[in-house]
Order: sequence, then C-alpha cells, then structure tokens
Amino acid sequence: MITPAQSVTQSTTQPPTAAQSRASALTSDFETFLLMLTAQARNQDPLEPLDSSEYASQLAQFSMVEQQVQTNDLLTSLAMAMTGANPEQLANWIGMDVRSASAFQFDGQPVTLFVEPEPAADQTVLVIQNAEGAVLERKTLPVTETELDWAGVDPSGNPLPSGSYSATLESYKSGKLISRKLASAYTRVVEAQVAEGTVLLILESGAAVSTGDVIGIRTGA
Repeated sequence: MITPAQSVTQSTTQPPTAAQSRASALTSDFETFLLMLTAQARNQDPLEPLDSSEYASQLAQFSMVEQQVQTNDLLTSLAMAMTGANPEQLANWIGMDVRSASAFQFDGQPVTLFVEPEPAADQTVLVIQNAEGAVLERKTLPVTETELDWAGVDPSGNPLPSGSYSATLESYKSGKLISRKLASAYTRVVEAQVAEGTVLLILESGAAVSTGDVIGIRTGA
C-alpha cells in the first residue's frame, strides 16, 4: 500500500543580508532617536528651553552616520564587482595561469620560478619542498638571480613525480639568515570562490590565493 505523502509548506523567506541588517538597525536607531528627541522636547524646562540649534545639530550628526553607512555599503558593492564577485566574472578566472607566491604544480616540464633576494645578502639558497613539506633540495644561487627554470629533478638527476611543490629563497649575510621568501610561479586556476567578500582562486597545486595576491596573469596553454 502506498501512503500519500503529506504536503509540507516550507518557508521561502531568505535570511537578511548584511546590508539589509545594517539598514534595519539604522532605521530602528533613527526611530529611537526621534522618540528620545520628542521626549526631550516635551519634558524640557519651559523657563530654560533647549536651543533649537541643538536639535539641528543632533539631526545633522545622525544624518552623517546614515550617509556613511550607505557609502560603506556602496563601496562594498563596488569592491565585489571589481574583484569579479559575480558568477560570470568568476568563470573568467578558470583556466587562467596566475603567478603568486604559493605552491606550484609540476607535471614533468621545467617550471619558471621567480625569487626576490635581499639586497644586502651575500648568499642565497633555494629550498625545494614537496607537498608533505619534506626538503628535496637545497641549491645555492647567485645573489643577483631573480628568475630560474627548475627542472624537477633531485640532486642525483632523477626526475621527480608530478605533484605540488614549493620553493623558498633563503637570504644570508655573513652566514646569518636575514629573510626567507616563498618563490612565485605560474599555476593554473581550477576554481574561483567568494569568501567574506574576497575572491579566492583555487590553483591546480591545491593552494588557495586571493586575487589581491596575484602578481601576474596569462592565458592558460
């Protein structure tokens, strides 16, 4: 026997957005402000009435706050638009190669790495690590080196497996470590997300970077 399914009415009310919540709070505050202003006027001392300019001043201050809230909401909307927060613009990131200081993907072909040695350094060392954080190689570079091709082989010349790797440049002066900076490389974007008003790009290496951390961009091969 088939039991008829009972009809369940579900609420379609959407949760208020942050902007709607701020607007609602502002309206509530303004109504409260008017009530307080009215009560103040009713209970003032007839022999020493409040100066009307004080009312004007208080209204002007509240108006300034209201305008500032509206301005902030507008700036937030503009920022979201400029960073590609709508679905159509997010889709434009997919398949692009972006350069960022993060883990990169190695697929058997040499990877161009960009490094930033400290101007005061007298020695620089490139440290290669795999996805698990194990150090695979430490290679001394000229202190003037800013760009190099990493072949993806171990110190013995054996090819490394495809996967996610990272490169860090250590700068030394007189034998003392003065900085450690993650090298940047171009990596393919496989997903774009919006999180708390920020566009996050998920790279083929598994790293997630914001659009603000992107140094360069080019069409994916």
